[in-house]
Amino acid sequence: MLTFLANYEKSWGPLRLFRYETFRGLGGAATALLLGFLLAPWLFEKLRGLKAAHPSRGKDDLGKLAESKLSKAGTPTMGGLLIYLVVTVSVLLWAKPNTYVGVCLMLFTGLTAIGFADDYLKITKKNSKGLASRWKLAGQGALTIVAVGLLFFWHPDIHHAMSALRVPFRIPALIPDMPIWFVAPFFFLVMAGSSNAINLTDGMDGLAIGCTITVALVYAIFAYSAGNARIAEYLNISYVPGVGELAIVCSALVGGGLAFLWHNALPASVFMGDTGSLALGGIIGAIAFMTQQPFTLIIVGGIFVMEAGSVLLQVASFKLRGGKRIFLMSPLHHHFELLGWPESKLVIRFWILSVLFALAGLGTLKLR
Repeated sequence: MLTFLANYEKSWGPLRLFRYETFRGLGGAATALLLGFLLAPWLFEKLRGLKAAHPSRGKDDLGKLAESKLSKAGTPTMGGLLIYLVVTVSVLLWAKPNTYVGVCLMLFTGLTAIGFADDYLKITKKNSKGLASRWKLAGQGALTIVAVGLLFFWHPDIHHAMSALRVPFRIPALIPDMPIWFVAPFFFLVMAGSSNAINLTDGMDGLAIGCTITVALVYAIFAYSAGNARIAEYLNISYVPGVGELAIVCSALVGGGLAFLWHNALPASVFMGDTGSLALGGIIGAIAFMTQQPFTLIIVGGIFVMEAGSVLLQVASFKLRGGKRIFLMSPLHHHFELLGWPESKLVIRFWILSVLFALAGLGTLKLR
């Protein structure tokens, strides 16, 4: 919306700054951060007033950890609404409208709605089950169809750019022209996989949102690089016109994430809930796909891969090895909790690992 101000640069020279994605990215981050600080007290007070607290999980779910979580009973959930509101407003203000931005906002809205429904059912039914997994996957599948339809049929140039499958450490595309029947399930795998991985990571105060901030920062750089012809040529990556606007989306995620972390840091005064975790994971997965860096997400989001992978390995081991487990409990952060790591130390160590994974992911831009 604010990009129109650049048209009046002859009247006042500094208005030309609104042409630049770097300036608008900083503006988007600052707007999301300030809005977050302003809205958070009011929104979280409303959630407390509505008694929107996540039902406590008992020994059947948490085993020995159940008692340590009693102090968190009554903490309001659905805090992801704050992130959704401030990021959406910030993107609408600072990003130049195009298909990539539209797909992001559509997915962000849809996944927030799915997460909200899940949290709402958990609160009203007073259990931790929530929305059935099949309905979550059905919703994610429907959003995938709309997103792929927009990317492939809205504009022929976008269709061509999104058809290439690229991998880290390799300059030419692995598959130059993916067929639509392959793209749709691949997009779903990246988006839903990222969405559910962050959802699994969201089990300790500040853990998921802290790691999400580092991933969003890296993808802001990826998006800006892919959308800038000179930088793309220098780095030998694919130039995707218009995708640089996703840097503003990522910057807004960073600002909104920092505002939320202010209240979610140990001890948390609000939880993100599925309202936030499903949406954040999904939008990051979609950005990874649209910037042609889907496999790099495995490196950048290493913490999320570890958390989701620990669950898959635990389930496989239990079924294939006659009830034997690899970890004391999954996801992985619960394993370290049972080993005696204090929550604050565990979260900070995972943040450090997240930064290292982010730096490793950035290294793939030149190691080709």
